[in-house]
Amino acid sequence: MVTRRGLLAAGAAGGAGVLVPAGWTASGRALAATVPLDVGDIPKYVAPLRIPPAMPPVATGPDRDTYVVAVRQFRQQILPPPWPRTTVWGYGSTAHPDSFGYPAPSIVARAGHPVRVTWVNQLVDARGDYLPHLLPVDPALHWANPAGGIEHRDRHGQWDGSPGGYRGPVPQVVHLHGGHSTQESDGHSEAWYLPVARDLPRDVAVTGGTYREFRSRFADRSGLRWAPGSATFEYANDQRPCTLWYHDHSLGLTRENVYAGPAGFYLLGGDDLPDGVLPGPAPAPGDPPNTKYHDIPLMIQDRSFTADGELRYPDGHSASGDAHSSPSDAPPTWVPVFSGSTMVVNGRTWPTLTVGRRRYRFRMLNACNSRFLLLSVVANATARPARPVLPVWQIGGDGGFLPEPVPHDRVALGPAQRVDAIVDFTEVPAGTELYLVNEGPDGMYGGGRPGVDFAPADPRTTGQVLRFVVTDATSADPSVPPEQLRLPSHPRLGPAQRVRRLSLNERMSGGSGSTVMLLGILDERGRGLPLRWSDPATEQPTVGTTEVWEVRNFTHRVHPVHLHQVQFELLGRGRSGRSQPAPADRGWMDTVLAYPWEVTRIKAHFDLPGRYAWHCHLLEHEDNEMMRPLNVLPRGGAQAGDGGSPGVPPAPGTVSTDVG
Repeated sequence: MVTRRGLLAAGAAGGAGVLVPAGWTASGRALAATVPLDVGDIPKYVAPLRIPPAMPPVATGPDRDTYVVAVRQFRQQILPPPWPRTTVWGYGSTAHPDSFGYPAPSIVARAGHPVRVTWVNQLVDARGDYLPHLLPVDPALHWANPAGGIEHRDRHGQWDGSPGGYRGPVPQVVHLHGGHSTQESDGHSEAWYLPVARDLPRDVAVTGGTYREFRSRFADRSGLRWAPGSATFEYANDQRPCTLWYHDHSLGLTRENVYAGPAGFYLLGGDDLPDGVLPGPAPAPGDPPNTKYHDIPLMIQDRSFTADGELRYPDGHSASGDAHSSPSDAPPTWVPVFSGSTMVVNGRTWPTLTVGRRRYRFRMLNACNSRFLLLSVVANATARPARPVLPVWQIGGDGGFLPEPVPHDRVALGPAQRVDAIVDFTEVPAGTELYLVNEGPDGMYGGGRPGVDFAPADPRTTGQVLRFVVTDATSADPSVPPEQLRLPSHPRLGPAQRVRRLSLNERMSGGSGSTVMLLGILDERGRGLPLRWSDPATEQPTVGTTEVWEVRNFTHRVHPVHLHQVQFELLGRGRSGRSQPAPADRGWMDTVLAYPWEVTRIKAHFDLPGRYAWHCHLLEHEDNEMMRPLNVLPRGGAQAGDGGSPGVPPAPGTVSTDVG
């Protein structure tokens, strides 16, 4: 095993030089690019937390704010010095070259005020040639497949013999997760596009199958035509203030594209509470350097690294799911789960945040590919079971404020879920060090309690997330204590017109012998009927309808289920779907945890026609067809048969069609 103690720093600390053992040759450097970094050698809490700045707009006005945002490749200090910078991808403003980062700058928006973003794929080098993926790409999945040409794009591909799999230009398309978006601005997985590069092969498909349709729809709506290598989306922001995020959503490639770095917060503000009631400020456009923030987004991810500091992702040839042990002539293979060896917050491993003796608002986002988080604030970073010393007061979730604040000793966050929280350091003595720790598992999550139903994350590594160092407050804190907060009223949806009975299923893959997860419906006997992304759409509500979805999980794992276009209500859980939601689950959400062998009942109102999707947000599952079309039909359209219907009693073995 290559360790830090065996490495020598090349160049200044924090620079782009590569660490290699003394006397190593080029072949030694190649070895460092495949050997995993010894995570025990990475010091914790030596770098300050990086707070993503606000994305600079190119224009603001009474009608809308306008951005031009590209994805580019660059190097960034993720590991602490003296490790070299890591090659990543990230978004930034094309008019502000210094704005690119991982995570990206936050787009700061206001409810009721539209935002228009032109998203540009600039994954090209200085010569204008396309950049291949940072990670091995399995071309045999049902994916974007540019090499298939027009005829075979958005289909299963073939391995061409290259050790790294597909090495061509990389598709991109951006999804505003949780946004109430029209279909042409939703970031449909088949609306991807390649960069404009001088060396694109002639027979490659440069766009996905729905790109031209959505380009035409946007032009008809706005009079603006998308330029090659880009897509322009408009977000009406006609929803409650909340914490959203944006990330790549390319068909069959989301897991690796997001892992490479392209993601950022979309902070939708409003006037529901007077200024000063909640801790602030948050980052805003034009902030001067060294502005102190008390409203801080936290993007939490797990990542693994090679000995030379580059991102490392499993190629599927190890039973452990995290080793590059395959022969050089074997194709890369999809893996069902990814668990990184380090925790990264806002693009840095195990950072430190200095806080004053006051209240802070944290927008916590689980942006991991597969890892579930169970977070608490403790005084001892490694003691297990963790002993919380401060409550985490949850005031909101995916879609905005809860009906009332909810105190947690431990906050549960599935992939893609957000928690809007307040932590009060007012009574903590200056000089105290506290830790945000994670007791979620180092692997798949089936529910239950850490230390009882599963082993918690390694307390020496992935069980630690962030350190707080408490200092005296430098200014008065006008915010209201969380236990005294009165949050805005929480509207509820009206009666549902339809019940749909859906399923989460396991199926053995034909050739590989691995287990594949699929969404589906229920058959007439109440059994799961698995369906793939390519199967005909079954979820086709009509515009203006409210529906109850009863999702039965026939697997041993918890799946975060995400619906595009809508924020929905959780009605119940359990064997019958009738157990009342916990207080923290009584707000609007766009991603809900479906527990093993339970029924999860949600209610949603569909008011925008078009092509959308619903899927598991375990990215490895989503990329292997645990995603289904969600087509919202114009008024008067015929709804599809999908195991449920209005006014019909449930089939044997299913739950009631009661829409209460």
